[in-house]
Amino acid sequence: MRSFGSDNNSGVHPLIIQAIADANINHSVAYGDDKWTIEAAKVINNLSGSENATTHFVLNGTGANVIALQACTQSFNSIICASTAHIAVDECGAPVKITGCALKEIDTPDGKLTPELVKPFLSGFGFEHHSQPKVIAISQTTEMGTAYSPDEVRALADLAHSHDMYLFVDGTRLANACAYLDVSLKEITTDCGVDIFTLGGTKNGLMIGEAVVSVRSELSKNIKYIRKQTTQLFSKMRFISAQFITYIEQDIWLSNARKSNQSAQLLAEMMTEIGVKLTQKVQSNAVFFELSDDLTEQLRQQYYFYDWDASKQERRLVCSWDTTEEDIKSFIGYLSLLISNN
Repeated sequence: MRSFGSDNNSGVHPLIIQAIADANINHSVAYGDDKWTIEAAKVINNLSGSENATTHFVLNGTGANVIALQACTQSFNSIICASTAHIAVDECGAPVKITGCALKEIDTPDGKLTPELVKPFLSGFGFEHHSQPKVIAISQTTEMGTAYSPDEVRALADLAHSHDMYLFVDGTRLANACAYLDVSLKEITTDCGVDIFTLGGTKNGLMIGEAVVSVRSELSKNIKYIRKQTTQLFSKMRFISAQFITYIEQDIWLSNARKSNQSAQLLAEMMTEIGVKLTQKVQSNAVFFELSDDLTEQLRQQYYFYDWDASKQERRLVCSWDTTEEDIKSFIGYLSLLISNN
């Protein structure tokens, strides 16, 4: 079944399957002390452009996020994020439970934090009755499908650093941001002052795995212990890291992101042509739109997708690296038929 429900629904890129198969030879040292993991970490560290960068591989996005946040915080700290952030909405409270920190959620029109939105939450420093702000956490791209420019990231990093705080980037779709903005990973992270970020793989053609990349030595020193305690240390690590070598060296991370972004742009254009109202700018692989409850119910008989804000009749479609033009035309044809019959 083809769907626009999530980029998690898509399959695995053939070259990634081959990378896993190629690593499936003989025996190898477990828990990341293998040649694939050592090489994959070097590849990603070089991509980040930081001499201090360290990379640790984990099983999934939630695990990556809570490990990165634990590295930055103590339980009396607070983490500032958008109210739509994945760490606030879609991780079943894991960041709060595991870090012990308070989440300070900020409403935004497009999923993006700005210094002006964050500044009112930068208070209570040194006051023992208040949680102490320590992390500004952003998603790149956001849950609304929007992308932060390098200047926008840098402004948030400067604000964080001026208050002895860290900037964390949930980069499960970081490749989509790089593709949309036409910038390198270094230009959107290290060059902007990002302290720690994740690099997604599962939503972009990998079978399993995400990377936690720290560019601050004080954040890196305990990550390996945090990863183990958070149950994210995979014993047969070579099968995660072997994927990332091919993912980066064969440029799959960018080419897949470009494909899913381009599909979303085409989908959005064709939806607009048949009179569907979009609710967000299309800057990644997601399309947000308005559709009546009745039409939504009929459309779901053929295609699976999620509501975003049901109170506003707002829905979300997500394209994947393997979404085809035929997938899009078939969807538009069916939606157009429903609209014309109502």
